[in-house]
Amino acid sequence: MENKTLLNIIKWVIIIAMPFFLGLGMILAVIAWDYPSFEYQRIPPDQFGFSPEERLFYAHATLDYLQRSEPSEEAIFLLEELRLPNSDEPLYNEREIGHMIDVKDLTDAIRTIWWITAVLIVVGLGFLLSQPALRAVGYRAIYQGGWATVIILAGIAIFIGVGWSIFFVQFHELLFPPGSWTFAYSDSLIRLFPEQFWFDIGVIMSGGALLLGIVVTVLGYWLTKKM
Repeated sequence: MENKTLLNIIKWVIIIAMPFFLGLGMILAVIAWDYPSFEYQRIPPDQFGFSPEERLFYAHATLDYLQRSEPSEEAIFLLEELRLPNSDEPLYNEREIGHMIDVKDLTDAIRTIWWITAVLIVVGLGFLLSQPALRAVGYRAIYQGGWATVIILAGIAIFIGVGWSIFFVQFHELLFPPGSWTFAYSDSLIRLFPEQFWFDIGVIMSGGALLLGIVVTVLGYWLTKKM
């Protein structure tokens, strides 16, 4: 009985961790990818005067900040030192700097959660698949974890597609202090990362994670039937 309970716990840990592992992994992959170079070819140019080269430079500098290993308070100088073109004025004002501290804190938390889920899945599956008598449980965990990812990410993708404005607002209200994430269209954060930028990235992240979930589901199904 104790062994059966332990196996069920391991299986459910894998199932629950899988959507986080695949979904958050897509977020980190997009941050690491040179996404602005792709996206800036698709959206309108900055109406307040950034050249394409300047816009890309500032976007890269901002993403480099998010990928630094140091805490936000130690790395924020990278953004504080940025200046507007041909000016001594800072690129980001105090409210933008405060928001970018919050964004890096969130990014660092996502990275930590991703690593935790990665370890849970690798250790759990390693334990189950290393023993022939337990492999069926491991295969079912892969299959059901994939299904959980498909269901959750399909819901998110549909929400983004039909209710983007609501999704965008609720996402920010949930994760950031009220009023700290709204800016003027002339502020650098909006000029570099307009709403279309975020809509497209939301589609890529949710669609990519959904596709990964389908692949994992098919793999788990195939392994289960192969037993």
